[in-house]
Amino acid sequence: MFHKEGSKIILIATLLFVIAIVAAGELIDLNWLRISLQLIALFLYVIILQFFRNPSRIITPNDNQITAPVDGKVVVIEEVFEPEYFKDKRLQVSIFMSPINVHVTRYPVSGLVKFSKYHPGKFLVAWHPKASTENERTTIVIENKVFGEILYRQIAGALAKRIVNYAEEGTQVIQGTDAGFIKFGSRVDLFLPLGTKINVKLNEIAVGNKTIIALM
Repeated sequence: MFHKEGSKIILIATLLFVIAIVAAGELIDLNWLRISLQLIALFLYVIILQFFRNPSRIITPNDNQITAPVDGKVVVIEEVFEPEYFKDKRLQVSIFMSPINVHVTRYPVSGLVKFSKYHPGKFLVAWHPKASTENERTTIVIENKVFGEILYRQIAGALAKRIVNYAEEGTQVIQGTDAGFIKFGSRVDLFLPLGTKINVKLNEIAVGNKTIIALM
């Protein structure tokens, strides 16, 4: 299954792949060169397909758990000052996604969307310390009946050129459902209340909808 945000890109990639395979077969006489170019075209095509994959991960919503919104490596667990919405200290958990990870964003909790804002910005590498405040990004706050207000931030990376965010203020969302997509490399930051019991460790590989980030 592929994510709907990849439909146009996959269609274009398919056409280019077919053209490349046919052109190489018709125009190049050297067998080794023809096969090499066709293999390169196949490799690039597979990379695009795997980037937009959207594996089915159905979960039973649980207000006592915060689940991973994306696939990737946990790169930050620390107490920080959150300046945009809370304007006080929060516990930050950040997940870095490489280009080979699934890039679907899923709601980490169920609740009411209190805040949703897009910020244009730079395209620093996603692990850069200033990426969370200077890169293209979205900030979403969900009010959950157990944890209170939870903020998550989609952050574009050096290759990402478009963030898709489905969260709309005033709507009720369900944990684990599709919240958006970040194209070609990125990071997601979670900002949780101080004292939240964190259930992951640094450098742990998180799986969206499966890994429990925090427990009440």
